[in-house]
Amino acid sequence: MDINALFTDEGLRAFTATVRDQHVRDAQQYGQIADIVRRRLEQTPIDGDRWMSKKLRAWKVSRQLKAMQKASGEAASKAEALYATYKNEVLELPQRRAAAEARKLERKQGRQAALGAAVAKSLDKTVTPLNSPSEQAPGAVPQARPAEFVTPDNPWNQWPMAAGGERPISTINDYFGKGEGQ
Repeated sequence: MDINALFTDEGLRAFTATVRDQHVRDAQQYGQIADIVRRRLEQTPIDGDRWMSKKLRAWKVSRQLKAMQKASGEAASKAEALYATYKNEVLELPQRRAAAEARKLERKQGRQAALGAAVAKSLDKTVTPLNSPSEQAPGAVPQARPAEFVTPDNPWNQWPMAAGGERPISTINDYFGKGEGQ
């Protein structure tokens, strides 16, 4: 047998088919022999046998042949599993990896496209109000403070005071009278 041929699809298929067929034939022969041995031993008495001794002895002997039949059947199944596993794990692996890489690249491009669309939408939302005319609709919240409220000389006068406020309250003592009620 050429060991290099075993590492090809046709070579391994031929090897596993040969092994499988041999094990299937062996399993059939073991099963036939087990039936023949059991029947013959059931009909052959030995001096000193009791009521069920022949059948029990025949069952014990034929049970070993049935175990051999089962093992050969499992070996035939394992030969098929060998070929399927080799084909799946060795022969088809490059194609599966290429397909997985293509799917991964497609998902990545889809995510990048979605991210680009989200960034474009966000920028559009940001830029549109900044490029709108300076007159605002009544009741709209202004986006920036008008220039007439900002005076760089005094930081307290940058924002308009609340109604009735002449100067900003700087300490907590301004809220409570000094010395009253003591």
